[in-house]
Amino acid sequence: MKSLLITTITLLAAFSTSCIGQTNSKQPKNELNFIFPKGELGPAENFTGKAWNIGIVANDSVYNTVIGNVYFEAGARSNWHRHPAGQILIITDGVGYHQIKGQPKQTLKKGDVVQCPPNVEHWHGAGFDSGMMQMYILPKTEKGIVTWLHKVTDEEYRGGNH
Repeated sequence: MKSLLITTITLLAAFSTSCIGQTNSKQPKNELNFIFPKGELGPAENFTGKAWNIGIVANDSVYNTVIGNVYFEAGARSNWHRHPAGQILIITDGVGYHQIKGQPKQTLKKGDVVQCPPNVEHWHGAGFDSGMMQMYILPKTEKGIVTWLHKVTDEEYRGGNH
């Protein structure tokens, strides 16, 4: 009986310690894990809601590539736009959306990689209730960086089949 009591106490202590550790180490449900600083608030003429951008690799004549990170707050999104040489997105946290003109809206989550073809209209942004962080890669910048177009309407953002 004594050995059963000691075993039970030991198991309870181990269980409660592991639960306390788990509780203290968990992030709140909608809090994202920032890899890079938030950066600068994107201009309202190119984004709906708040989108924060920070450059990681500046354009130069050796690599001809721009790399940066955007944090979209919940509900925030880019305008429709296109890139002369295309764009690669790497989702680093959160949940969001991407849509190519004329195709259904795609849901994005941490670990997803999206290739936006050259000169194809698209938009991307956060989910309704969750922020999203993405790294972007713009190759062959000698062809140009971005052409900003019109805002994504609330209907397009909600439905996504336009």
